Amino acid sequence: MTIKTSSVWFVYLLECLNGKIYTGITTNVEARFNKHLSGKGAKFTKMKPPFHIIATQQCENCSEASKLECQIKKISPAQKRALNEVGMK
Repeated sequence: MTIKTSSVWFVYLLECLNGKIYTGITTNVEARFNKHLSGKGAKFTKMKPPFHIIATQQCENCSEASKLECQIKKISPAQKRALNEVGMK
């Protein structure tokens, strides 16, 4: 059993080798990115490997992160890329 010590969640955007952008949530961006790189992070990134993190945004909890993730998934790739310039870290 894994015990979570952090209630801080992050929304993150990854740019994949084919130019597609993957949006996800996690409590540890670096560990999750490494999992995507290994081909075990998600079906999407297994088929379209990521090469860098575009942006991250810290959220107070999983619910907030999930809502933000849903909003981001509805916008265009250009708008997702611009998020790094307008507030996501």
